[in-house]
Amino acid sequence: MNQPPIGSSPEAERNTLLIAYVLHIIAPFTFWTAAIAGVIIDHIKINETSSEFIRSHHRWLIHTFWWGLLWLVIASVLVWFLVGFVIYAVVAIWWLYRVVRGGLSFMENRPIVM
Repeated sequence: MNQPPIGSSPEAERNTLLIAYVLHIIAPFTFWTAAIAGVIIDHIKINETSSEFIRSHHRWLIHTFWWGLLWLVIASVLVWFLVGFVIYAVVAIWWLYRVVRGGLSFMENRPIVM
């Protein structure tokens, strides 16, 4: 198991995860640059924590970002056939569900189960 960095505390790890959730939730209002910053934090911090609780949330956000990006690319290609607009809507609802579900689990101190 990885050792936490010197000076790292459970409270600091929770605060970093909270920042990642905030970045993911404000992403649509920042042209997705906040989500990119959030996923970078997730990728860096997932291996630095010794807490499975924190790790499960970083993993959840990483999967949400990459699967969302894949489906947005597919929707962008299919927008020419008008079905892309439907996919955009489905991805938006799915993304919102994932971020809210993860945030609620985080606030209740529960690990997220995929």
